[in-house]
Amino acid sequence: MPASYIAPIIIVGNLGRDPEMRFTPFGKPVTDFSVAVNRHYASASGELVKETIWFKITAWGKQAEICSEHLKKGASVLVEGRLEYDGLTGGPQTWEGSDGKTHSGFGIVASQVRFNSPANASNAPAGSTETGPGDDDLPF
Repeated sequence: MPASYIAPIIIVGNLGRDPEMRFTPFGKPVTDFSVAVNRHYASASGELVKETIWFKITAWGKQAEICSEHLKKGASVLVEGRLEYDGLTGGPQTWEGSDGKTHSGFGIVASQVRFNSPANASNAPAGSTETGPGDDDLPF
């Protein structure tokens, strides 16, 4: 099924796993990672309800390299990009997992990733040249 794109979308959440970087046949770096976005609210009966929506994030180029090097499972990030969805149905993309079950979800092609975790307090976008005091060892 072909993927379609709309823009923009901004999410804030936490990485569900360490990023995985690979290279295209032409040598361009691509990094994928998952981000969980949580919503907490009280139901009509007063019970606390927690919902989690997962997004597969894809970063390209220098941003892919920086994300792969500096992000780890649990890190807080803000991701801005364009939403990928199933172009035939308008819904989430579907795939068969290694467990044989059909899964669905939305993907985001990142145009900007901001690191929100304390270890990355400068909060500069991945791939930018901004640095803050004491950030000389970080490449962004």
